[in-house]
Parts: sequence; structure tokens; C-alpha cells
Amino acid sequence: MGRAFEYRRASKEKRWDKMSKVFPKLSKAITVAAKEGGQDPDMNPKLRTAILAAKAENMPKDNIDAAIKRALGKDAEEIKEVNYEGKAPHGALVFVECATDNPTRTVANVKAHFNKCHGQMLQNGSLEFMFSRKAVFEFDTPALDPEELELALIDGGLEELEEHEGTMYAYGDYTSFGSLSNALEALGIEVKKASLQRIPNTPVSFDENQMIEIEKLIDRLEDDEDVQAVYTNIA
Repeated sequence: MGRAFEYRRASKEKRWDKMSKVFPKLSKAITVAAKEGGQDPDMNPKLRTAILAAKAENMPKDNIDAAIKRALGKDAEEIKEVNYEGKAPHGALVFVECATDNPTRTVANVKAHFNKCHGQMLQNGSLEFMFSRKAVFEFDTPALDPEELELALIDGGLEELEEHEGTMYAYGDYTSFGSLSNALEALGIEVKKASLQRIPNTPVSFDENQMIEIEKLIDRLEDDEDVQAVYTNIA
């Protein structure tokens, strides 16, 4: 896939291996989810998503439990979820999801990241319809026939099922996260990772040199402690 892909993979692995940055982000996501929808994962799909994401990164159970308990504290009330939108070099679209106790600080930092990497911030809402929010589940390819698996998951809200190198990816509308999760559980399928993602409606390809410039911005954004996720329209 070329030098840009290798650069992307190596840099991302290096970043997310730093647990000192990963765990605080995961903890914040768990606390916000528990504060919004309650502390029972069975009744709170957003919390269930956050916990699965934490487990996928080998976050200890004690850390997860502590993050849920913090939802009862006054500090949790100050954390807000905010989104920012912009363009990276060469016109790549960037959607940034944040969780912060200081939106003024966060927007200033995000704006600085864009400026330093020759990108630009856009007015919120500019990219809302350029991405579709999807529930995404990853699991080892089961022994079931693919067609039978697909039929079994359709009632749970499955829209698309893909396989890549022994891993299955199940996609559904974000509102179907709970029902699709339950359908997988009913089949005895152990989910390795579950998330709510923003999938670009019209992916765009960039050449290797362009990708390296775009990745500089993505790296800076993902290293920011207030940034929870970065989505682009890169094919």
C-alpha cells in the first residue's frame, strides 16, 4: 500500500502504545457515557461501547470501574462533548470528536493544530452530512456460513458485513448498536471491538506525499488529550 500507509500504521501504533495517553481518553469516554445514560452497560449502549473499546486496549477492570464511579462525582458534570470540523492539507475533510472540561482551551488547541499543519477550521455543521454515523463491530470469523450469519444479524440492524484477514466487520446505523450487539451475543460471537464511527459517504484517495502531510495533522489531533476520535474522508 506504499510508504504513506506504512507511515500511518507505524505512527499510529507508536501513539496508541502510550498507555499514559490512551487510558485517560478511554476513562473520560466511560465517565461521560455513564453520566449521560446511567451506569448499567446493559441499559446504556454508549457506555457498553466505551467499555468494549477500553477492553480492546487491555485497560484493567479496576480502571473501568473507577471511571464509571466518577460519573457520580461533580467533576463528571463539567465534562462536555464537543465536535470540530475542518480541512487538512489537499482538501481532506476532518471531523474531530472531543470530551473536555474546558471548551475554550480545546477549541484553541484544535485550531492551532489545523493552523500549524496548513489546514483550516470550518463552521460546525459543514461536514455533518459528509459522514454517516455507524455502529461497527469486529470479531473473529465464526464457523457459521456467511449468508446464514448475515441473515441472523439483519433483524438486529445489520447493514453490511465484511471480512478481512480472518476478522469480520459488521456495520449498522448508530441507533442499532444495542440490537446488533444483542444479536451477536445471541449467536455466541465474542466481539473484539465495538465502536460508533463516522464513515465518509464519499471517500477520496490521496497520493503518498499528500498523505504524509495530512497525517501530520491527524497525528497532532490524536495526541491532544481532549480529542477522543478523528475521522476523515480518506479512502
